[in-house]
Amino acid sequence: MNISELKSGMRSVSVEASVVSVSEPRTVNKRDGGTAKVADLIIQDDSGQIKLSLWEEQIEMVKAGSKISVENGYTTSFRGENQLSVGKYGKLNVQEY
Repeated sequence: MNISELKSGMRSVSVEASVVSVSEPRTVNKRDGGTAKVADLIIQDDSGQIKLSLWEEQIEMVKAGSKISVENGYTTSFRGENQLSVGKYGKLNVQEY
C-alpha cells in the first residue's frame, strides 16, 4: 500500500518506507498510571509522507535512513494530521542499508 492511499481509521495497513527523521523521545503518561517513551518519525515512500509513532524499545530499532515495513498497522487522525501506528497487533521490521 502507498502512503498517499492512507486515510484516517484504516486497519490492517501494511507499508514499506524510508525513515526521513526521528524526533527526540518524550515521556508520556499512560492511561494505567505509568509512563512510557514515545518518538515520532516521518516516513516516506514514492507517493508521500506520514508520521509514525513508536513506543519504548521500537524507538531504538530505527534511525534516519532506515528502511522499514509496518505490517498490520492502523491509521488515526491527531490534530488534523493522519498518523500511522504499529499498535499492539502490528509488526515493525527494519532493514539497514
